[in-house]
Amino acid sequence: MLMYMSNIPQETPSTPLHSVSVAGVVVREDGRVLTIKRADNGTWEPPGGVLELAEDPEDGVRREVYEETGIKVQVDRLTGVYKNTSRGIIALVFRCHAEGGNEQLSDESTAVEWLTPDEVTSRMAEVYAVRVTDALLNDAPRVRTHDGRKLIRNT
Repeated sequence: MLMYMSNIPQETPSTPLHSVSVAGVVVREDGRVLTIKRADNGTWEPPGGVLELAEDPEDGVRREVYEETGIKVQVDRLTGVYKNTSRGIIALVFRCHAEGGNEQLSDESTAVEWLTPDEVTSRMAEVYAVRVTDALLNDAPRVRTHDGRKLIRNT
């Protein structure tokens, strides 16, 4: 469990911190989106993972996408912030485009595929599909809250 650390003495126990993750919605010229089938639970998601402590979010996206798919990306823009209230995870999602590499599997992915937006919504759980659909919009970043399965709040 991550705990809040402060130099200020506290009378009550520290408040737990949130974990921060990053994900890349990599969009090809034909509109298809890079996705993985996770090895640990079999779900389809945009590639991503936990941001390392001293890591810049954009560097984390590039690292995670490459580690999970073999694709090198350029980060274009932040498209959403998503809070999982059941697990205390804040996910920063970025739209990206491919700059090289070749699709390959990893310890974290059992499949790597370029899906159409319709395939994304049919294969992914709502909380992951919305990250892709938000990234395909040319709007300001979205802020959404979910319980790990269903959206709770949309803005």
